[in-house]
Amino acid sequence: MKEIIKDNKFVELTYQVIDKKSGHVLTAVEFPLGYVHGADTPLSTRVTEELAGKSVGDVIQVPIDCDRLYGPRDESLVFTDHIENVPEEYREIGTTIVMENEQGETKDFVVTRMDEKTLTVDGNNPLCGREVVFSLEISTVRDATDEEIEAGGTIDTGPEIEGILGKQL
Repeated sequence: MKEIIKDNKFVELTYQVIDKKSGHVLTAVEFPLGYVHGADTPLSTRVTEELAGKSVGDVIQVPIDCDRLYGPRDESLVFTDHIENVPEEYREIGTTIVMENEQGETKDFVVTRMDEKTLTVDGNNPLCGREVVFSLEISTVRDATDEEIEAGGTIDTGPEIEGILGKQL
């Protein structure tokens, strides 16, 4: 009898995020993501609701409106500057730059465009303004241990270094 996903089950799955309009895979998780269903999840509530009742080998497709998840795109979070005003280490598309406001709050900005004269950074979530489909494949469903339930997922203590438990990065 197959185990089904319900509260206090340990679940491992892989997923892809696919742009609904273009069909392009925007991101994919190669190594299984493990969590305890109903305890603490790295996935959105909508996705975990769709996973309930499924079992190993099932593949589900969950459409997500990213504007509802991350808010609408905000053009005031897009900045273009002369490239000579930007330090060398940030002059590569895809580089994340952490910026801080006057209140000490930080926000990630990503370099999205660059030419010989200018560089553009964007503080919007890359999925803003998109409709995507999460395609998830379930690889493991089993009873979670008490420790996993308490932690909300996999227990990995990391390597022991000189008698001190290492911290997983």
